[in-house]
Amino acid sequence: MDEYSNLIELTDEDGVTTVFEYLTTVPYEGNEYVVLMVVPDEEDFDAAEEDDEGEVVILKIEQDENGEDMYVTCEDEEISQAVFDLFMEQLDEDQD
Repeated sequence: MDEYSNLIELTDEDGVTTVFEYLTTVPYEGNEYVVLMVVPDEEDFDAAEEDDEGEVVILKIEQDENGEDMYVTCEDEEISQAVFDLFMEQLDEDQD
């Protein structure tokens, strides 16, 4: 798993912890969204390498009452798609 350099662990409201690779932060309509890729656990790692496409997750950055960042699921499919499209544009520009 050395290929993943920007790893973060997030725990959901049910106490389930998932490891993600941070890809980028995308500003959109006055808010910021993080683009993360799910890092497969060891059982799923070989299958994920064969598939060669990771699951991308987009979360909105909000602040809690202490001013700490927290990541919230983006429920609006149109916003998620727009943020994903901006992410893909950035990716294409970086490859040029």
